[in-house]
Amino acid sequence: MKLTLKIWRQKNAAAKGAIQTYQLGGVDPDMSFLEMLDVLNEDLVGKGEEPVVFDHDCREGICGSCSLQINGEPHGPDRAITTCQLHMRKFNDGDTIVIEPFRAKAFPVIKDLVVDRSSFERIQQAGGYISVNTSGNTQDANSIPIPKEDADLAFFAATCIGCGACVAACKNASAMLFTSAKVSQMALLPQGKVEATKRVLAMVEQMDAEGFGNCTNTGACETECPKEISLENIARMNREYLKASIK
Repeated sequence: MKLTLKIWRQKNAAAKGAIQTYQLGGVDPDMSFLEMLDVLNEDLVGKGEEPVVFDHDCREGICGSCSLQINGEPHGPDRAITTCQLHMRKFNDGDTIVIEPFRAKAFPVIKDLVVDRSSFERIQQAGGYISVNTSGNTQDANSIPIPKEDADLAFFAATCIGCGACVAACKNASAMLFTSAKVSQMALLPQGKVEATKRVLAMVEQMDAEGFGNCTNTGACETECPKEISLENIARMNREYLKASIK
């Protein structure tokens, strides 16, 4: 396959970025999208040019670091996958592919296709943990009966990998799906209910402080999420927030 790649290049956070065009041949349809970028970078290095900087780690759809905006879609044209799981057979010979970093005020560009998503970490640190003090013969957490439905819902919420596709897909760059998933995974379990009030208030406050927008109710976040996190989590977080505000 021969491709025309239009890639966002930006030297650093303070520099002005721009789209640069590259011609790439010899692309195997069975390559992953990141392997295709590896081939491009090998060509650039061979020519003495600076390679394209992009985030990646596990390349197994687990870490979520390979977040790219491909032809205007987070993680590209396929569904329920991360960028590293996208294969070049989803494209055709001669295609033009536009590759950009995720666009959001709370995700500032570091270099080229790499953005700073530490805002997600600060939201979790604001209250997404359990630190209940106990004393005496405390019941082991694993021995507490939990309804299967609640356990399943908590597990599904916990599968969120924090890639940021929900933010990139939202026209307001909202982080509601991510934050609600982190709230839900603990709000559904008895271990998380003791601090539930403090947690949801702190996490929503931090989300707003980071500069994320409001929920648009269009459902684009759920559609683009590689782990198919449900919009039901946003409804649950809203209920948790309302109860906490009343208290």
